[in-house]
Amino acid sequence: MTQSPPPQVAVIGGGPAGLMAAEVLSQAGIKVDLYDAMPSVGRKFLLAGVGGMNITHSEPYTAFLSRYTERAPFIAPLLREFDADVLRNWIHGLGIKTFVGSSGRVFPADMKAAPLLRAWLKRLRDAGVVIHTRHRWLGWNSEGDLHVAHASGETTLKPDAVLLALGGASWARLGSDGAWRPWLEQRGVAVTALQPSNCGFETAGWSELLRSKFAGAPLKNVAIALQGQPTRLGECVLTESGIEGSLIYALSAQIREQINQHGRATVEIDLLPGKDIAKVQAALAKPRGSRSMSKHLHSQLAIDGVKAALLRELAPTSAFADPLLLAKALKALPLTLIKTRPIDEAISTAGGVPFEALNEGLMIKQLPGVFCAGEMLDWEAPTGGYLLTACFASGRAAALGMVEWLQR
Repeated sequence: MTQSPPPQVAVIGGGPAGLMAAEVLSQAGIKVDLYDAMPSVGRKFLLAGVGGMNITHSEPYTAFLSRYTERAPFIAPLLREFDADVLRNWIHGLGIKTFVGSSGRVFPADMKAAPLLRAWLKRLRDAGVVIHTRHRWLGWNSEGDLHVAHASGETTLKPDAVLLALGGASWARLGSDGAWRPWLEQRGVAVTALQPSNCGFETAGWSELLRSKFAGAPLKNVAIALQGQPTRLGECVLTESGIEGSLIYALSAQIREQINQHGRATVEIDLLPGKDIAKVQAALAKPRGSRSMSKHLHSQLAIDGVKAALLRELAPTSAFADPLLLAKALKALPLTLIKTRPIDEAISTAGGVPFEALNEGLMIKQLPGVFCAGEMLDWEAPTGGYLLTACFASGRAAALGMVEWLQR
């Protein structure tokens, strides 16, 4: 009896989700060809490692899962099989040690992404995965074959199954440009519009003084909240057009949705999160004699520099003559934001292929044999390792779904 050749599949996209899928598929004895439009794979992964490769987070599972907000029920099955602890052990298996930082974030011992990626690619190639760079997927042709462009021209592919891991639409120069969306829509897949996530926002316009002197200045040790919601402590950065940084990224989904619904969103900035309003008012009420208000704020509350400039920019003029009003401004300075920065500047994107369009194995219900993973799925999460963890976990889950489908 002759033995059937192993299935041959195509993985489109060489980011964390696609590479993880390729690993799982090759371990199952499936022949894997991975295609990426860029000259090398993992480019956004490497960029994420600039300044420190935050690979995942060490917080308890329930808190970890809550970071995916309304998409948590769909992410939960993926993380149950490949959570932060499993991911760390997987990294250790590549010979890369990890450690937990003071914030609970998990990093490779050397803080770098490149050694991890090199070790991973060696393991994939040793397992027989063939990586084709500078091969850009262009959708399907009229016969339903994959249409791919490369340096020598164009070709078609007829794999037994295909796994799409093409990312969202941020940082297009690294390969994630969202070009795949119309190709899926042409085949009847309802794709949710891609939007910026973990992004900066614009105001109606700063004064020339603030823009010229303080654009790029870090706003440290502050707390920010959407009106009526709990505050978050951290830091952010003023920009020429608005505000960005980790504290804003953590609130970006809620800010974006308020802008979508109402055309604007107002956040309240607490410039003195370590002091209650009564103490702030008492300090401001002390006689200042001949000193200017600027010197009074500096001597009593250490408000100067960018914080003093932002207070002057956003607080009503009348507040500077009333200690209570000024204290209220210092504890809840309103900043109105009117739009996100462009999607290509965002760290990640929301929107994409909805989980409702997929089966439990992450196969598109309308396209048998076509699986999806990674950021092109409709979910979002804050920075802190949550994005990468879900990309790894979804790549693994989609690959296992493909293995099961091929076996059937």
